[in-house]
Amino acid sequence: MKQQKNSFISVISHEQKEENKGSVEFQVFRFTNKIRRLTSHLEFHKKDYSSQRGLRKILGKRQRLLAYLSKKNGVRYKELISRLNIRELKTR
Repeated sequence: MKQQKNSFISVISHEQKEENKGSVEFQVFRFTNKIRRLTSHLEFHKKDYSSQRGLRKILGKRQRLLAYLSKKNGVRYKELISRLNIRELKTR
């Protein structure tokens, strides 16, 4: 997991430098890391309802950002989900 994190950060830093920490890709990357960390925490602490609520909130934020990105730029969206190894959004 650490290796994937470091490799993706290096890709982002080479492409976009430090000034783009607010970019959609970087935000989705940060949310994905938080989601993975909380998921592994909840495997051991099943009754930690505060963490469950936080996880749901972060999932919603990431979902909204991915929906925005898919509408604005489908190519960047496809590249991001393949790089982070996450599922595609459900179309309604």
